[in-house]
Amino acid sequence: MKNVRVLKEYLLTKIEKDNPVQLEKVERYINLLLIFYKLDENIKEHGTMVETVNATQTFLKANPAVAEKNKINGSLLALEKSFGFGKNEIELDKPSDDYV
Repeated sequence: MKNVRVLKEYLLTKIEKDNPVQLEKVERYINLLLIFYKLDENIKEHGTMVETVNATQTFLKANPAVAEKNKINGSLLALEKSFGFGKNEIELDKPSDDYV
């Protein structure tokens, strides 16, 4: 799923492998990432709005997967910060300002 294996291998090269806390952070990060992508699948399948039927009423409400995805994203960002990587290591795909 979206190069999860490659990402895990990358993270493992950036941490102290004999540090159980760092290893646990990598496992939690990967677990949250897998959940994040499963929520994406749910949103693609059901849309950002879902129809709710309550007795005789039918109405649209926000898909709860969207809110959960936002929570997971916050957790992923917090874990990224807790690794203590340099800014360049975290923002690999961000374009440089040198060309502006």
